[in-house]
Amino acid sequence: MTEAGAPSAEDDEPVRGPVGPSGLLDVLSVASVVLDAQGRIVLWSPQAEELFGYSAAEALGQYAARLMVREEHFDLVIKLFSDVLRTGRGWAGAFPIRLRDGSTRLVEFRNMRLQDDRGDVYALGLAADRSTVRRLEQDVALSTRIVSQSPIGLAVLDTGLRVVSVNPALERIDGVSAEEHVGRTLQEVLPQLDAEAMEEAAREVLASGRPLVDVFAVGRTPADPEQDHAWSVSMYRLEDTAGRVLGVAVSIVDITEQHRAGVEAEAGRRRLALIADASARIGTTLDLDRTARELADVAVPELADVAAVDLLEAVVAGRRSSLGPTEPAVIRALAVRADRTPDALDAADPPGQTARYGPERLVTECVRTGRPVLVTHVKDEDLSRIARSAEAAELLSRAGVHSYLAVPLIARGEVLGALDLKRTRSPAPFSEDDVLLARELAARAAVQIDNARWYQNARDTALTLQRSLLPRHPSVTGGLEVASRYQPAGAAIEVGGDWFDVIPLEGDKTALVVGDVMGSGISAAATMGRLRTATKALASLDLDPARLLEHLDRITDGLDQAIATCLYAVHDPELRQCRFANAGHLPPARVRRGRPPELLDLPTGVPLGVGGVPFATTTVDLEPGDELVLYTDGLVETRMHPLDERLATLLALLGDPRRPLEELCDLLLRKLHQPDTHDDVALLVARALEQPST
Repeated sequence: MTEAGAPSAEDDEPVRGPVGPSGLLDVLSVASVVLDAQGRIVLWSPQAEELFGYSAAEALGQYAARLMVREEHFDLVIKLFSDVLRTGRGWAGAFPIRLRDGSTRLVEFRNMRLQDDRGDVYALGLAADRSTVRRLEQDVALSTRIVSQSPIGLAVLDTGLRVVSVNPALERIDGVSAEEHVGRTLQEVLPQLDAEAMEEAAREVLASGRPLVDVFAVGRTPADPEQDHAWSVSMYRLEDTAGRVLGVAVSIVDITEQHRAGVEAEAGRRRLALIADASARIGTTLDLDRTARELADVAVPELADVAAVDLLEAVVAGRRSSLGPTEPAVIRALAVRADRTPDALDAADPPGQTARYGPERLVTECVRTGRPVLVTHVKDEDLSRIARSAEAAELLSRAGVHSYLAVPLIARGEVLGALDLKRTRSPAPFSEDDVLLARELAARAAVQIDNARWYQNARDTALTLQRSLLPRHPSVTGGLEVASRYQPAGAAIEVGGDWFDVIPLEGDKTALVVGDVMGSGISAAATMGRLRTATKALASLDLDPARLLEHLDRITDGLDQAIATCLYAVHDPELRQCRFANAGHLPPARVRRGRPPELLDLPTGVPLGVGGVPFATTTVDLEPGDELVLYTDGLVETRMHPLDERLATLLALLGDPRRPLEELCDLLLRKLHQPDTHDDVALLVARALEQPST
């Protein structure tokens, strides 16, 4: 903007010296011709020579009409000339002019009267080629229409980055009138936007001349202060025909709908990816705690900044749970995960801990009603209904929890617990789309959690049954020192039918038994209990080991097609011998002082329950200090190593016959038993004792 009477440069600084020429007049190449009162040419500009073809020497002093107008137009030209000099009113229009080469050109004129200090009058004619004028007029008209009617927001900034003009579309986009734009910078017009970055980009365009095309920007303007909008911004440097920099043109296209559609499409893609990820990552085992951790890991950080998986205590114990309107919920925390939010992590119930949540708590409402509970914008008073205590509420406040969502874990029509989600770092609150995603995630995970819960209950029952059926033997019996271990299979498989027994017999003899019922679960444990009972009863008859296995074979054949392996041994301390019979079991190891450990070469026999094949008894020496190691296949068999290699490893671990037996059992389990093995382990170690002299 300029002050009255004070010329101004492009950056609104007062002019203190010459200003460069305007390119528009150069484009028009305006010619100047002055005629005296008689119509003779007295002044002739270089542009006139260029336009009409006559040099100044050829034109000066000549009657303009005779030199430049065809004869049929004399009368009209003389009348127009006379009217201008007589009335002083100017004339504007186009007139055909004869050029020096004889051709005719239509020329646009502006004629006016001049008067000198003596009172003499002259006629001044300003002329330009009509086609050039028309072209500029069309360009201006087209530009004006485009700028005024375009749906694209357009602005012109001067070299000081102040707004020179804006079109109506930009007024609508910004919610600011043209008058409020002009003379101000972008930061002054739209303080809500990151205008500083846009102005820096405009400076770069001014300096380099390289256009900036389709740069993405997002923010809010007075036109819609409650919603984010997205724009595609382009900038171009403006120059005149002489190359002088005039400023920057800015075009702004509102792409909010496309941006929102893109955001929604991306959110949809992320939701599908999260569901696919959940299908692959949740339920990899039948371990309840691990399955809960897998759910929390999937939810953070893709869906929430903090996630907790909570189950009703009654459900964990295998009972159905239904809550009345005034009943509290007794909840066990199974897993919690937080993304760089330590205060929120401290506020959560530690995994494995049980807590009572009153009926007014949001998680209680969720598990009682079986419906999601959403608090889009968490207020201070909401925190007391989210947290377990006032201290936890304070921690959640410090963590910046601003949005909360709890969805029920429902499987087979039963509410198991809840997936508890919070947002702290993520600025967006939970939306209805997030609720749908969380419900889908919870529904898929709940089935896996329910499977793990039922498996764990069944496994605990079978394990309790099996351990109740295993013997509790003294460390010394007859002529043997004995130690044993039972190790259930990894969490992914049910307990098996492995067993061992130490049976005192008459004459200080001792029977040692290790067996493995094929199958798993309660059925295998029950079969194992029957075989152990039968073995103990048969052992009291002091039968030969082979005969005892034959009886067991017939008993097994009657147990619903049960199959089992069994190694039966009887130690006689007086004879310093041990008699063995084997029904398809792995060979025992013997450790003797001064000799390398060895696997006893026994007839393998067939498993119990096959029937029709006799068993054989083998007698081996067992001197005082010698050791026997009986075991089931879960100790040495793996999917990754050959059995011979594993048996060699077993023998290598038996090299110290002075090692306490309890330590030996722990060593063998620690070195040989794989945590994720699919089989349980029964281990029985015996050392022959020196008998007191009689």
